[in-house]
Amino acid sequence: MDSRKFIEIARRVLEGDAQVRERAADEVTDHLGACTPAQASALATLLATAAVSEGRNAALEAELHALVELASTGHVGLDTLSPLREIPLADLPPQLQGYVDDLLEG
Repeated sequence: MDSRKFIEIARRVLEGDAQVRERAADEVTDHLGACTPAQASALATLLATAAVSEGRNAALEAELHALVELASTGHVGLDTLSPLREIPLADLPPQLQGYVDDLLEG
């Protein structure tokens, strides 16, 4: 992915508006094949960190889905996903708990 597009997506992943974050996470998934290994790792770091404080389940689901897709590239290590350990699983709906469990199990 070209640098301009990467920065655009990265900024929106950290946007204050949950709907913008949700769309940005979906866009990460859409552009997965265009990511370099470094971009995949950087986006995963941003998404995992954003997921920790996500207050909207739809945005969190999109972030976690994007992380699953990024992890499938082989360019994202378990250490990159470690911020997800900060998410209190008991506070999440079961389907989101499953995403987090799958990601942290590698």
